[in-house]
Amino acid sequence: MVRMLSLCAGVALGTISLVLPEPACAQSSDPYISAIDDRPAARLKRLRERNKTQAIAPEMVVIPPGQFTMGSPNGEARRDRNEGPQVPVNIGYSFEIGRFEVTFADWRQCVDGGGCNGYRPDDNGWGRGDRPVTGVSYEDVQSYIDWINKATGDTYRLPTEAEWEYVARAGGTAPFSTASGHSISDRDANFNGQFPYGGAPKGKYLKKTVPVGSYAANAFGVHDIHGNVYEWVSDCYARSHDGNPGDGSARRDGDCTRRIMRGGSWVTHGYQMRAAKRLRYTMDYRYDDFGFRLARTLN
Repeated sequence: MVRMLSLCAGVALGTISLVLPEPACAQSSDPYISAIDDRPAARLKRLRERNKTQAIAPEMVVIPPGQFTMGSPNGEARRDRNEGPQVPVNIGYSFEIGRFEVTFADWRQCVDGGGCNGYRPDDNGWGRGDRPVTGVSYEDVQSYIDWINKATGDTYRLPTEAEWEYVARAGGTAPFSTASGHSISDRDANFNGQFPYGGAPKGKYLKKTVPVGSYAANAFGVHDIHGNVYEWVSDCYARSHDGNPGDGSARRDGDCTRRIMRGGSWVTHGYQMRAAKRLRYTMDYRYDDFGFRLARTLN
């Protein structure tokens, strides 16, 4: 049986070469393909460009508007001073965030496409592919974002700190967006399972990353928001939540030589993966548990 392909050019069908006449495909029902230049070669070029863009674009989740309390209460176990004071945040807009952390395969597309300054991070022998990319600094991440925005014509960015915590809480008020919310074990995330949190039983310590999506998604449909790799966010570092704008936007009033990381990683203890936990590093610092996920504003 021969399958007909609806491309208006010479098409190889097994051992048969078929050339469709121009009148047979003068118009396409696909509005993306039907444009001012409707000649077969032009339409085929646009189709290939669209397919390339779709192959590059990450899988995103739409996050609805909402309100939450940012930061941790005074009584939360292993709380740090910079997690307070708690502040109300009203995110009055929808946005997208990556369903998964950016992977080595994603990063390779950037390098192969002439971006990311040609930097190829080491995988420590754990494997590449769909494992989260590691060893990337804030500056490295910006080079990736520059490349993907040029390649897709889109406006990807890092999430703000408030957006990240909103997603990590996923509509709840507990430290985690796991099934229990108040505890976390090696069944919920990739971290040093010998040091769980909230009375959870001790578990395994894998001592490496795992492929993204290996653990259940939270209520927003986002995977690995706790553990696997730390995730850069866009804000400058502020010592506390005093002065937080409360609208989901990034802070630019702190120390902008340092940026914030969230989420914990494969090497951390359970308390370090709490939704309120904050770390800061210089923008050029790389480590083997530093990664990121993308966000995008919806107009």
